[in-house]
Amino acid sequence: MRVTAAVASTAALAVFPGSARADVVTFDPGVACSFGLQADFGAGAHVVTRTFVDANGNPVRLLGAGTNPQVRLTNADTGKAIVLPATGFTNTTVLNPDGSQTLTMTGHNVLILFATDVPAGPSTTLFVGRVVIHIDVNGKFTLVATSGTATDICAALS
Repeated sequence: MRVTAAVASTAALAVFPGSARADVVTFDPGVACSFGLQADFGAGAHVVTRTFVDANGNPVRLLGAGTNPQVRLTNADTGKAIVLPATGFTNTTVLNPDGSQTLTMTGHNVLILFATDVPAGPSTTLFVGRVVIHIDVNGKFTLVATSGTATDICAALS
């Protein structure tokens, strides 16, 4: 699963578990869900990234594709967990002239929205299909469009 979240004030972070090591990310209560949420990424993801440039050599589009590792999402209060299997994804980021970005994710992706995003979080959702997000110059996420299925991870772990 690819996990995309807002971080810092609202700056964007795409957690690419594309390394050979395992990673653990913990979100405090009220950030990703009403309870604390822990995401454990297994090792062995395979991610390929490409940068596309304009005639002047400036980056205009980023492409990431591959297979993410298995992810275990755990309610830190109760210990209830779900395991999302390793799956494929593609993510395309268009770097807009105003400094904003348009991120299009396909495949299996977990999206975490914070209170400063649109719609306001906390929310953690597994999308299987296509998701389009606008990220402004301050890192604020605005969910533009989705297609496919959506699973409320917070509700599943409550």
